[in-house]
Amino acid sequence: MNVYPFHSQHKPLRKLWQQWQPGQPQDSRDARGAKPSAIDLTAFDPSAKPFSLDKGKQQDKDAVFKLATELDALQNVFYADRRFKLLVILQGMDAAGKDGTLRGVFSQMTPLGVRTVGWKAPTETEKARDYLWRLHLQTPASGEIVVFNRSQYEDVLVPVVNQWITPEQQAQRYAQINDFERMLSETGTVIVKFMLHISKDEQRQRLQERLDDPCKHWKFDEGDLKVRAQWNEYQQAYAQLLAATHTPWAPWTIVPADSKTHRNLMIATVLREVLGNLDLKYPPGAPALEKIKVK
Repeated sequence: MNVYPFHSQHKPLRKLWQQWQPGQPQDSRDARGAKPSAIDLTAFDPSAKPFSLDKGKQQDKDAVFKLATELDALQNVFYADRRFKLLVILQGMDAAGKDGTLRGVFSQMTPLGVRTVGWKAPTETEKARDYLWRLHLQTPASGEIVVFNRSQYEDVLVPVVNQWITPEQQAQRYAQINDFERMLSETGTVIVKFMLHISKDEQRQRLQERLDDPCKHWKFDEGDLKVRAQWNEYQQAYAQLLAATHTPWAPWTIVPADSKTHRNLMIATVLREVLGNLDLKYPPGAPALEKIKVK
């Protein structure tokens, strides 16, 4: 079952959405062994607000809440329908807003059918297996929505930036991830991937806020500063993986993330479109139910 619900029926939205994707999705099987050209990530302005209603911040906030409510209704049908699984991937630099997206976009959904997985460095047990093993264990079941806070893409970011793997191993991992996602898609999993694109200056402000507010100290890790010092290397690694793993079965959407409100608005809009394209429906009740009267 191939499920590619990524083509909006609304022409203006389709055109806008395509502008924030890293080119046309490519079937990676057609280019085995070929090294894809990295995209120009600087062409995507992290301070842009393409999905804004242009009526002020409060209007956009109200729109996010309305969309979150609509997503809750869609999730109810999605859970009952049980034909699909939904995997949402949130990937981005530190402080790009992965946790904020979870609060803003998924806050109205019923916890019964939504699960979040926050990925950290692999444990010794996980290291003893292939790098995708731990990911596969957490993929969604039928009718379930799972949100990955970070993902398998950490395995083509951190090792690449720190030169722990060779360029040949890097290309091999791109192919393995594409095949992994294609297998999930062919067995009913809809995969929606968001790269939260934050500017270096906005990240600086958000990290400083964590240091200035004692209530946010728990969010800060000194390792964040080491990663920040490798900003350019991480941007290049993102540019490479976006080009190599933007496929018809699991396309990327680059989300300008300097504005928290707009970030949520854009992600919620795309998710509503994807779920709406699935033609979700409640399953028919048994005919015998029509004769039952509760006394």
